[in-house]
Amino acid sequence: MTSVTVTTQKVITLTVAEVSSLLGVSTATIYKMVRDGEVPHFKVRGKILFNRDVIEAWTRGEQNGGV
Repeated sequence: MTSVTVTTQKVITLTVAEVSSLLGVSTATIYKMVRDGEVPHFKVRGKILFNRDVIEAWTRGEQNGGV
């Protein structure tokens, strides 16, 4: 008998579209928030990404500038 182990990994980065969906705002709003430094983010080769844990903490007000 062969045993199969399935592991699930939590996605640690979010895209602009995923954050906009999570927050219930448009992608344009997210881009503006990024431009204005209102939301924690980072870039990889010019692509804007967000750390899921940081965004979740930020939305709870645990990070500076939380909503």
